[in-house]
Amino acid sequence: MVFTMYLNKEEERMYQGEYGTTVAKSMEILVALGDIYEASSLVDITSAQVSGVSYKTIGEAGLEYLEDLSKEGIDLVNIPSTLNPAGIDLDNWQYFGFPKEFSKKQKRIVEAYGKLGVSETCTCTPYLIGNVPRLGDHVSWSESSAVAYLNSVIGGKSNREGGPAALASAICGKTAMYGYHENENRIATAIFDLDVEISGLDYGTLGYVVGSVVGDGVPYFKLKNRSGSTELKSLGAALASSGAVALYHIENETPEYEFAKSVSDFKTLEKVEITKETILTTKENLSTTDKEADLVCLGCPHASLEEIKEFAMFVKGKTVKNQLWICTSINIKASADRMGYTKTIKSSGGHVILDTCMVVAPIEEMGYKNIGVNSAKAANYIPSICGLNVVYDNFENLIKFQ
Repeated sequence: MVFTMYLNKEEERMYQGEYGTTVAKSMEILVALGDIYEASSLVDITSAQVSGVSYKTIGEAGLEYLEDLSKEGIDLVNIPSTLNPAGIDLDNWQYFGFPKEFSKKQKRIVEAYGKLGVSETCTCTPYLIGNVPRLGDHVSWSESSAVAYLNSVIGGKSNREGGPAALASAICGKTAMYGYHENENRIATAIFDLDVEISGLDYGTLGYVVGSVVGDGVPYFKLKNRSGSTELKSLGAALASSGAVALYHIENETPEYEFAKSVSDFKTLEKVEITKETILTTKENLSTTDKEADLVCLGCPHASLEEIKEFAMFVKGKTVKNQLWICTSINIKASADRMGYTKTIKSSGGHVILDTCMVVAPIEEMGYKNIGVNSAKAANYIPSICGLNVVYDNFENLIKFQ
């Protein structure tokens, strides 16, 4: 058999079915992608992060595919691999009122992934729960915000993989060597210079502005202040949702900015100045209603322990008027439980909710109309994916008290 892309002897055996049908099917996907993108070879990966988890997004066809695959290949995944958010809180779906039939099928999807050997920790922030590649590691991640954080803040290497490709990579321990796996594709394509300091919500708003300008390019930022990890998480999520950004550089902050600066021809790159006025106008335009939010959803991408602490301190001793969901992983919630943050939030009338988020959950079937978010990514997706109104603002302004 002749391959367009080079395969070593072991990879040829995997492709030809010597390791079983599921491995062969997975290799077919990777080889096909490699041929499409003219990859020279496959490369070993150290971890995977798999999307295509919510029943809302993959439906009956996705469920059937995963169950068929899991029957053929039990515990095939032998590298650290995590799942993207599901469409429900897997442990407490009845308590929160998620639709029964939807929830049953959602649990079957996650169980199928588990049989294959993928960790049933459903989160869009795998880097907060131990799936943390090292600088320069090749991985196969598919959640767009996680890929942006991985490439930009951690310095790992991944393309924005589709769910089936990331799962194939997890099963085979390999991915095709193209795109952001190659240094030549990690250089800056445009420079963005801010004339003011920014903080908090500004980062997501900035990401929304820049993503719509650069598309799938690589923005290089010159900021006037130092960024926190939560702010970088928000920036990357917004860049990936309004555009298709998988990598950004920030001067004097991100691990590859010096590389980008040394190899990019800054004299010829497009230079864009972002003003405070642009950020304020964009923030206002991301809201589709001026009504009070009946459901406030925080944690897109999933909230860190530090964010949950901040939310808990804000609502402590008060009674929340809106419905309040703080979305996170089971791992982070366990820490929040021990620290007393979950109890504080619940005492106020709010909830720390696991495994899911407002975008991939069927909130449009649960009686909600106006969704309050502090995430530009969520503000971008909720009107189109959920068909609901969105209020985009700082959490301090979104949460109302009795």
